[in-house]
Amino acid sequence: MSVTMLLLFTFTIAIFLGVELINKVPSQLHTPLMSGSNAISGISIVGAIMAAGAGNESPFLAFIGLVAMIGGAINVFGGYVVTHRMLLMFKSKDAKK
Repeated sequence: MSVTMLLLFTFTIAIFLGVELINKVPSQLHTPLMSGSNAISGISIVGAIMAAGAGNESPFLAFIGLVAMIGGAINVFGGYVVTHRMLLMFKSKDAKK
């Protein structure tokens, strides 16, 4: 089996596993789950930086690393914004003012 097929297979399994896990999480636990996903996205940014740093081997690899860094940063920022909005829903009306 080629490396590309193995990577596609792993990606497909990860998608199905992720959907199943998210659907089984109770709604009260979505905020902590979002915080955990933001931490994991931060780790993926580190991997993207490492991939972009290895760009002297291939300019394409540097470009893919750059795109991954930008996408990961947007994901982390958006995740923290959504988590903040979810946490605001738990505060009382008086505490929001």
